[in-house]
Amino acid sequence: MSDELDAVLAAVGPRLREWRRRSGATLTALSETTGIPISTLSRLETGHRRPGLELLLPLARAYKVPIDELVGAPASGDPRVYPRPFSHKGMTVIPLTRNPGGLQVNKQILPAGSTDQLEPDPRSHEGYHWLYVLDGRLRVVLGDQDFVLTAGEVVEFDTHLPHWYGNADARSVEFLSILGPQGERFHIRARYRRD
Repeated sequence: MSDELDAVLAAVGPRLREWRRRSGATLTALSETTGIPISTLSRLETGHRRPGLELLLPLARAYKVPIDELVGAPASGDPRVYPRPFSHKGMTVIPLTRNPGGLQVNKQILPAGSTDQLEPDPRSHEGYHWLYVLDGRLRVVLGDQDFVLTAGEVVEFDTHLPHWYGNADARSVEFLSILGPQGERFHIRARYRRD
């Protein structure tokens, strides 16, 4: 057994005693709540009994804490993946999903005064794209159409159509970009329109 594991196990007893004291419970009351005999609870707290899941689970429930916190388990690292923002052609891209081959969702921010992006350079590629403007004005060129989206407006298009988007004016613009595989479109389950 590793030294780290030995240290964690040795600290469990005093931690359990501290949790019980903080909760204001006696060994008798804790025994009634958890169903664990008083003698077993006492041996756990003094380190004369090794804790197992059959004992830790009821104790964690009684104290309303995760087992990791109850025993002071060493940090194992956060299993979640936090995609890091990156820059692309002067634009900040904040990935919101990690779905290789599926929908790619990003928050994108075009900074104010991006004059190098005012000259459209339409391109095409595989996929289907949705753009939803959160703040500012986004200029969109789709084939021979040239228009401006404002906050709350959305556009969807097949990316085989030559397209380009950029700042509509000197202010910054924030928008959501959802790029899906070819043929994948939104599936609208409900639609509400005021009469």
